[in-house]
Amino acid sequence: MADELFPENQGVFMISVAARLAGMHPQTLRIYEERGLIKPARSPKQTRLYSRRDVERLKRIQQLTTEYGMNLAGVERVLALEEVMDAMRQRMDAMEREMRARINEVHRSYKRELVPWRPPGKQIPIARPNETSKGRTHDAS
Repeated sequence: MADELFPENQGVFMISVAARLAGMHPQTLRIYEERGLIKPARSPKQTRLYSRRDVERLKRIQQLTTEYGMNLAGVERVLALEEVMDAMRQRMDAMEREMRARINEVHRSYKRELVPWRPPGKQIPIARPNETSKGRTHDAS
């Protein structure tokens, strides 16, 4: 239901709610913001507003630090590399769509030019001009 109410990148959760959703203390979110790991939106009164995407990123940071034992410098590097990979994946998908469109365009163009081939049936003898004028037919003997 939340998917229908607001986009995943719209800041809607206050820091206490986002911290609870991510399973961490609100002060940890402030530290992550200072380090540049997370950039919550701000309300007109400068209250931090976290989006669903921010909460998912916080969960990823939590996973990297607790399950994999990474420090914040390692987390910064992993997140930066994941962003690069996502951008490359999007570019690759766009290039694949373009390639498939061009292939389909080529297929459409040559289908009109092709003539279906049929194996030869009974051969029709070719009449030569000098033989037909004399009334002769080509004899295979």
